[in-house]
Amino acid sequence: MIEINGLTMRYGDLLALDDLNLSIPQGEFFAFLGPNGAGKTTAIKLLTGLLKPTAGEVRICGHNIQTHPMGAKSQLGYVPDVAVFYEKLTPIEFMQFIADLYEMDATDAAAATEDLFTKFALATYAQQRIENLSHGTRQRLAIASALLHNPKVFVIDEPMVGLDPIHARTVKQEIKARSQAGMTVLMSTHLLNIAEELADRIAILHEGRLIALGTMEELRGLDGNKGQKLEEIFLGMVTSDA
Repeated sequence: MIEINGLTMRYGDLLALDDLNLSIPQGEFFAFLGPNGAGKTTAIKLLTGLLKPTAGEVRICGHNIQTHPMGAKSQLGYVPDVAVFYEKLTPIEFMQFIADLYEMDATDAAAATEDLFTKFALATYAQQRIENLSHGTRQRLAIASALLHNPKVFVIDEPMVGLDPIHARTVKQEIKARSQAGMTVLMSTHLLNIAEELADRIAILHEGRLIALGTMEELRGLDGNKGQKLEEIFLGMVTSDA
């Protein structure tokens, strides 16, 4: 569902991403980890079509994101680390706008909106202007809007930003359930416990390069990591003296 081949990104003399290669199948919950500046956000912007790579390609459901962007993006849901809205709209108007972008049937869109608003506790805020909503409520709305068209591939950058423990659990359960039902999830996060809890496979990026890839069991098998938690494995790989 996600194919990344030789993906490279330079900003002048800075090599932000160095020859990244990944293949992520249907239904996998995949986590991107790395310290600040590792290349995670650059990789996500490349695979969602927000940046043009220096070299390499990304395919979403078989569609090249650069040469066939409409085919790729029609199958894609994306939540950035800082979501941007039309502030004067209400949540219900924003969902209708998203439904129109994806040319959804109005009845199907209304039913999906009602379901998502119920799950994410947004019904109370449906008629309020987005500019008046709290950060956590806006984050839940961003996630709901990205799931509205039932994407085959879902990309989310720092999913738990601003969420209290109750709503964080709801988001985790919903995304994991959709992954188990066949939606491919790529999540970037600094919260290692979330990655360890949810991800089927984990990729660790450092200084623009992929330095580790595998399940938790496979990562524990690298360099004597047996029995360690993800935090210990991660820090052992990316600290300056490692």
